[in-house]
Formats: sequence, structure tokens, C-alpha cells
Amino acid sequence: MFQKRTHTCGELNENDIDKIVILNGWIDRIRDLGGIIFVLIRDRYGKTQAVFDSSDNYTLYQKALKLKNEYVVSIQGKVRVRPEKDKNPNMVTGNIEILATNLEILSESETPPIYVNIEEDISENLRLKYRYLDLRKERMQRNLILRHKVMKITRDTLSAEGFLEIETPYLTKSTPEGARDFLVPSRLKPGNFYALPQSPQLFKQLLMVSGFDKYFQIARCFRDEDFRADRQPEFTQIDIEQSFVEKEDIFALTEKLIKEIFEKSLNYNGLEIPFQKYTYDEVIQKYGSDKPDIRYGMEFIDLTAYFQNTEANFIKNGIDKGLILKGFIVPDRSNNFSRKKFDDLTEFAKEQGSSGLIWIACDKEMRSNIKKAAAKEINILVERGIMKEGDVLFAILEETDKIDQILGQLRIKMIKEEFEKKSGFSIIWVTDFPMFSWNEEEQRIVAEHHPFTMPNLDDLAKYENKDPLKIKSQSYDLVINGYEIASGSIRIHKQDVQEKVFDILGLSKEEAQEKFGFLLEAFKYGAPPHGGIAIGMDRLVSILVGEESIKEVIAFPKTASGTDPMTNAPSEVSEKQLEELHLALKKINESEKQNDSKS
Repeated sequence: MFQKRTHTCGELNENDIDKIVILNGWIDRIRDLGGIIFVLIRDRYGKTQAVFDSSDNYTLYQKALKLKNEYVVSIQGKVRVRPEKDKNPNMVTGNIEILATNLEILSESETPPIYVNIEEDISENLRLKYRYLDLRKERMQRNLILRHKVMKITRDTLSAEGFLEIETPYLTKSTPEGARDFLVPSRLKPGNFYALPQSPQLFKQLLMVSGFDKYFQIARCFRDEDFRADRQPEFTQIDIEQSFVEKEDIFALTEKLIKEIFEKSLNYNGLEIPFQKYTYDEVIQKYGSDKPDIRYGMEFIDLTAYFQNTEANFIKNGIDKGLILKGFIVPDRSNNFSRKKFDDLTEFAKEQGSSGLIWIACDKEMRSNIKKAAAKEINILVERGIMKEGDVLFAILEETDKIDQILGQLRIKMIKEEFEKKSGFSIIWVTDFPMFSWNEEEQRIVAEHHPFTMPNLDDLAKYENKDPLKIKSQSYDLVINGYEIASGSIRIHKQDVQEKVFDILGLSKEEAQEKFGFLLEAFKYGAPPHGGIAIGMDRLVSILVGEESIKEVIAFPKTASGTDPMTNAPSEVSEKQLEELHLALKKINESEKQNDSKS
């Protein structure tokens, strides 16, 4: 038996002077000053300094000489105040130390392949291979502790609102309408497969049909997506569904939950509700993105009217042909832009699909690639206060359906390159997304969110057979600092509407019945109006703790290629396992491997 701790390593203070205490933890640092050894002992609560003094206990001092970083120990000692010159205001326990009277080495450690007590620039692969060491770091422990707080606040808040936490199946039916499913072969039904859920979408709707009017779940979701930056094949979402609601009810509930999370996990009281609301069309026209970070401003300006009669012929001719001249101001940055930089940005704009880039730098001496031909128009922009000294204006001349997307990419580039990261939080709702979009690769209409979103019924009646891409949906996203944090919608609850949506998506009645017959059947027996939202737990926590990557708030994430360097997952399985599942592997050649990696 070892001596169990009486206190954690982060709780002792001057009120504990002269107490005999026992601490358990890891050795964080050792300072041997010759005759006296100072040891920092660490657990997830903090660090405390222990002193081994040869003049006080030589035998114990000799034992302490064997200590190394990351040894697991139990230290008994007497709490005393540190000398004034040795107090450390950066430590919670920095005013006290323990004069050790006993030491047990509970577990030794080899020299670790990564440092635990300092932040160092090491490869992601090494960090993930030794994740159990990486997770000992103060930063990582702080992140996961805050994640736990968010989960607890979520459960407490929603439970207080009358919501029930109900689990839905992990082994379910494959309905590949979005990303690829992760498939699980059935041993008992050879040739049949379960799928891991991409979301609990259909089950939570069935719970509404079942009469559970307020549901939530902290749900694990799985998507077999192609390699993309900062995506994980398994992720967590706060899943919420409610009956007899309109979207305003979902807004109010979500705002209350987000406000509670910010206040109770971060002690941040600066959120004002209700959050600002924009339609999808508004954010695209103003920022060129459906998830803009509006902290940086730079709203788009339609400059067409100012340049209709310009002597810059290419602009005038373009406007006469129906093109739009549109741009945005980068404020107080003109000194940052050289001619080479403008040339590089012009190439960037062309890569995004623009025919070129117009730029105006409002210095004491105006600089512009249209200065001679459009001097009059430039002066008007300054006179009317659209530009001021120090500003840079970027504009492009393009077709209406292309211009916002191109400017949006340029705006994002300016935010990344020209501005320091802003503090604070910008939270907005984006509503009324298109119900459908055109998939160029598959050459077909697809659902913008998912096929269970309620369309705008007036739009459905008007455009169903004419132009379904004009149909808006009753959907909404919550955007924080340029990240989509949550997505939801009012759902379809009528069989005829659901069948119309399937028809627009090109699903035959037979296909719809085979894939979603259980849902259509449920709608026959009285389905209430309902709606909901799913909040991305990983991204929300990463924003709260100020991390760029969601991997920093997940205990055991995968690499960008979906692998786990620690366990070597995914891995091959034995022939016996394959036989039990009635599976056989097909050998693929190098060209097939390359095609798979590109797909």
C-alpha cells in the first residue's frame, strides 16, 4: 500500500502552514543545489514544490537523488511558507513549499520522447504517438477540463429546460446522402452491413414522432470524408430536437445555452443576446461567405454606379455588358502594399476565377493600376468618404454569380495576412439557406444541408417544377468568429413534402422507400412540427480555449489521413476474422491506390 494523498498539488496555501500532508503525482522539475533538492510535483490540479534537505534528513535526501522527471511519487511533508525571495506569484501554490519527511517512488519513468513541462515545436505524429505524455501538458489538461465543463453545463442547462438525454444507436442503416458512411459488416447476416451514424438525424426525428418533445444528446458522429484540413472522422456534437416549435424558439434556446457556456466555463459575460441575424443572401453579398468573421469589417461595396461613365474602357464596356464592379476597403494598411504585393494578389484573384484585380492605395500620392483612366472616379470615392488616406481598395469586375465568391476569398486572405488575430467573439445567425445546390462532380441536384430540412413552402409550390435551385429552406447556422459552430433547421414532418424533396433530389419512390421507408411510414401516424440544431462540440471548445485546431481539444484525435500513430489504427485483421464476417479482400494495384487517394 502506498501513502494516498491528503491534498492535490494545486490546493495548498498559507492557511495550511505546519500541516502534515501527502501529495501524489509526477515529478515535473528537479533542482539539485548540492545538499538541498527542490522538486516540483505535478498533478492535473497544479504543482507544489517539495524540499529535500540533507541537513534535515540525509537518508531521505539520498533517496531523492534517484528521482527523475516523470517519476510517479508519493511525498509526505510539512507545509511551510517560502522565503520572501523564493515566492512565485505565477504558481497558485507559489507562497508555500513542503519540507519532505517521506518519499515513495510509485513508478519510474524512462527519459520521455517528448517534454511534458515545456512547450516545444515537435511533429504532430510524435505528439499523437505519445499522446498519453502529450496529455500531461498543462495546456492539454486545461483544454480537456474546459471541454468537460462545457458538457456538464450543457447537460445542466438543457435538463433544467425540460429536455431528456436519450441515446440513439451507433449501429444503424446506411443512407449515403452526404459523406461516405463507415460500414460495419454483420457476422450474423453475411453480405449485410451496419453504418456508424453521420448524425442522429433520423432517430431524433423519430423520437419527436414518439412524443418525446424535448430531446438532447452529446452524440458521437462518424464520417468517412476525404482528407480535409482540421476534420476528424469521428467527432462530437450537442444534438438538440424539439417539437411544436418555430425557428425563433430554437434560436432562443441555443442563445441561452451558448451564453451559459461562455459565462460558466470562461467567466465571460460579454455576450449580448439575441445574436445578430443575417440571411444567407445578405452574408454572401456583404462578405462573400456563408460563415463570415464580421469582427474585421470590410463589407463589400457596389461600385458600379460610380464607374458607369469612366474613361477606363474595360470597366465601362464590362458594365455595359451587365458585369458588376464590386470591392472592399482594407483600412489603414496602404503602407503594407508594394507593387509586387499587388501583382501577387492579382494572380491570386485570377486563380479564384477573376479576369483581374483593380487596386487603389490611398496614399498622399495616390497609387492605382487604373489611376490614369479613372482619376475622376477615384477622387469621387475619396470626396464621398468611401476611402480615406491609408486605405486600400480592391475591386473586381465580374458576373453577378461569381463576384461575391471571388471577393470573399480575397477578403479571407486579407484577414489572415494583414490583421493580427482579434480578441473577443462575433456570433451571428445565418438563415434561409438555399434548399438545394448543384453538384458539378455528380451532375445532379443535392440537398444543401440534408433532405429532411423543411423547405420554404411558398418557394416549393412556386419553383418545384420550374427551378428548384431557387427554393429556400427553413435552415440556420450559428457562426462564431468565422466558424460554423452549429447548424439546424425546421424539419419536414409531412409525408407528401418529404416525397417531393426526394423527387427533386432524383430519388425514385422505390429508392426512397428502400432507404427511408421507416421515416415515411412514421409520418403516417401523426408527426408533430419539429426542429432542432446540432452544435459542434470540438470546434466550440477550440474557440473557447483559443486553439486553431480541434485536435487540441480531443483526447485521442486522428491525423489528417485518419490514422492513429499510437495504436496504428486502422490496421489489418486476421484471415479468421475476415472468414467469420464472410469477407474477402481484393488486392489493388498502384494506379488504383493513387485514384483512391485523389478521390
